[in-house]
Amino acid sequence: MKVTKLEAAIDELLKDYRSPEEIIGPNGLMKQLTKALLERAMAAELTHHIGYEKHGPRRGAEAEPDSEEQGGSQSSAAGKANSRNETSRKRVKGDFGEVEIDVPRDRLGSFEPRILPKHQRRFTGFDDKILSMYARGMTTREIQGHLEEIYGVEVSPSLVSEVTEAVVEEARAWQSRPLDAIYPILYLDALMVKMRHEGRVENRAVYVAIGITMEGAKEVLGLWTSANEGAKFWLQVLTEIRNRGVKEVLVACVDGLKGFPEAIESVYPKTVVQLCIVHLVRNSLNYVNWKERKRVASALRAIYSAPTEDEALRQREAFEEEWGRKYAPIGQLWRRHWERVRPLFEFPAPIRKVIYTTNAVESLNMTLRKVIKTRGAFPSEDAALKLLFLALRNAAKKWQHIQGWREALNHFTLLWGERIEEAQARGRGA
Repeated sequence: MKVTKLEAAIDELLKDYRSPEEIIGPNGLMKQLTKALLERAMAAELTHHIGYEKHGPRRGAEAEPDSEEQGGSQSSAAGKANSRNETSRKRVKGDFGEVEIDVPRDRLGSFEPRILPKHQRRFTGFDDKILSMYARGMTTREIQGHLEEIYGVEVSPSLVSEVTEAVVEEARAWQSRPLDAIYPILYLDALMVKMRHEGRVENRAVYVAIGITMEGAKEVLGLWTSANEGAKFWLQVLTEIRNRGVKEVLVACVDGLKGFPEAIESVYPKTVVQLCIVHLVRNSLNYVNWKERKRVASALRAIYSAPTEDEALRQREAFEEEWGRKYAPIGQLWRRHWERVRPLFEFPAPIRKVIYTTNAVESLNMTLRKVIKTRGAFPSEDAALKLLFLALRNAAKKWQHIQGWREALNHFTLLWGERIEEAQARGRGA
């Protein structure tokens, strides 16, 4: 097999190879090659900029008598001679530590390297590593220690703040972006986060809205904060969602918050408000001894998986006969919320399946809780939303389309085809 020039060069570099330290160590081959390649690339860029090779014949304007190497500058407006002017040094942080680079200069100061622009002190991708660690809930001190331990790079707290602060504008743009005209299913929930507000630390509600698109993909529509979870604030959230382009929601899944259904119906009058079964079951199990949770959960499953409402009512009565004396609040809970449970039994099986098995909000909240549990309290709302935005952006990369969505969409179309077409037409006309 024919050996390429690159392979031959690599073989030459590795002919005396003895240990990994020689390749990836503090002064290893990787760092040396990075330095050499960058400096060669910038030298080539400078040659193109001033228009002649080093020590080669110059082109353009006449050289000044006291210049060693001068030539015409392609970027000089007045036709002044330009030339190389030694180098300046700067340190650049990357995956294999800090590298000191000799940056070539030109006499007129008009040269701007493209491969390593002025003021850039970190290699491409290095900031992404900081953001990735921050999004996983690591503190500034943990990020500092990790980068120093793994890459031998020292970073300051101000650098971590600078990198993460750059995300704030992206988060604001994301929060105000236009949305789809219709979401067949919308999940609405809130979680409590400790943050400093007006000089004191308090638990504040972070509102999360997740839509299922017409293509069966999950999409977080936004994050909002308030002093506590309330129907009045949800009304503001829903109004903002409508103003960002959402013309229609077919089914909204919510918890048992008082006034919540009315808030939804005031913005989207035709939306079916369905109590989230996962929330209802979880709240029910809060009353149960941990040894009996599996048995109680199985009995509750017989209620919400019943094929008809009549059968569900029979299963509810059977549950209360078996468990009512010991866990009376559970039966009361289901009776109190039954009007918002019963719409589930009016849906065909494919729609019911995607509603109560696609636990989008709960899985996302679990991810968000995981990254915030390492923080005692956030210094501000912006700091909390910054981390939560990064965390959900990471989580969204792993999301897959809803299983069985095509069949569910067919039933949505049969039930509400006109509403879907009307919403899409209004969206195109907006």
